[in-house]
Formats: sequence, structure tokens, C-alpha cells
Amino acid sequence: MRIRIFATPAAAARGLAAEVVGAIAANPRLVLGLATGRTPVPFYRQLVARCRAVDLDCSSITTFNLDEFLGIGADDRRSYRVFMERHLFDHVDVSSRRIHFLNGLSRDIEAECRRYERAIRRAGGIDLQILGLGANGHIGFNEPGASLIARTHRVRLRPATRRANAGIFDGRATAVPREALSMGMATILHTRRIVLLATGASKARCVAQAVEGPLTTRVPASLLQLHGNAEIWLDRAAARSLSRLPAAP
Repeated sequence: MRIRIFATPAAAARGLAAEVVGAIAANPRLVLGLATGRTPVPFYRQLVARCRAVDLDCSSITTFNLDEFLGIGADDRRSYRVFMERHLFDHVDVSSRRIHFLNGLSRDIEAECRRYERAIRRAGGIDLQILGLGANGHIGFNEPGASLIARTHRVRLRPATRRANAGIFDGRATAVPREALSMGMATILHTRRIVLLATGASKARCVAQAVEGPLTTRVPASLLQLHGNAEIWLDRAAARSLSRLPAAP
């Protein structure tokens, strides 16, 4: 995996925003996979600013979000759909029919997961997938375990993951749903290019395990080592446990 280290989280966010703007300019029909959580918020802020600065036409790109809480509706302020609208889609001109989310209120979960996989295939696959990194090594909501489910699926969230998402639920981890829907690792690994963004000292140990450790379902992010076009974008704090450090841009 290629590693890029930036001086600060803000520098990493600016760099990634510039990269995505360049990818959209080169391919106006780009299919973009998107992540949620605290880490990508500065990236989305920079992306909006850069799109506006160059008057970038985003109307023909297609997006797929990685995951959604089970039992949370699209118009619920705690949903990832609302999160994405607040931080990105309310500010750029992506066509609403090209924005894809999992339905956390679906009555047939297996059918919903199959629908999402079909939608990704019909779009021609994901060109560029942006990922975050959970403190326990998860990407999307693919939690550590003895095995992983390959495709979009229902998952039971670990306590650490629920605590990490408590901010969306008024700071109460007990209010975070126990289950979610998520793209699977095979779905993620079939994307053409992956950029994982991780910042902060709390991610340092997990970054080292993912980049330099063995392939293991106990650290789902380690499976990115199998991808031929995966990049890890870090700030100095998140990179501090790596044994070999490239120079910061």
C-alpha cells in the first residue's frame, strides 16, 4: 500500500479534496464511494470549498455510501444520509438520483443488501472509494471477527464502535443502534482505487497493524494489503507507530 503522511489533519483533508476534484475533472462520470464519521468532515468541508472555487460540475458523478444504521430512517437527523447532506450534498450539485444509500428501515434486509450490490454493478463499479478507519481496525462497519461477510450485509456493532458514534446520538452510546448495514470487504476490494484517511494518535496502533501487520479478519483494514491500488493518507500522529515513515508532503 502506498502511504502519504501530512503534517496535520487539515493538510491531509486539503490534499484529499484536491485529489477528488482532480478525479472528477478528469472523469465527470466518476463513481465515488464515501465514508462517514468525524475524520472525513474536514475533507468534505475542503471538497465543497474547492468545488465552488473552480465551479466544478458534479451533476454526473455517482456516489455510494458505505453504511447506515439499522432502524434509522433517511430523514432521521442521526442517519448517515442526513450527515452526508449536511456536510456535502446540500452544497454541491450531485444529482439526487445518482446518490445512493442503504435503507436502514427496509423490511427485507437481505433484499436491500442485494439491491445495493446490483446498483453498484449497474453503475459500473466504484472508481474511487474513500475510507475511514475505526479504532478497532474496522472499515465501513466490517467489524473484527473470526470471519467476514464478503458483500453488503447486516452487522452487529461492537461496543467500541457504538461508543465512537455516540456523538451523533447526543453523546449516549446506549442510544446507538446495535446493528447496521455495510458494504462487505469484497465489495470494497473490488473498487478501482482506495484512499483510506486516518488522523490522530488514537489511530496509530491500528494503522501500523493494517499496514505492516499480517492479513487478518481481526483487523479488517489489513485486507487492503491485497488491493493493487490502495493508498493510506495519514497525519503525523496517526503515522507515529509505523516502522518506516515516508517524508511528509
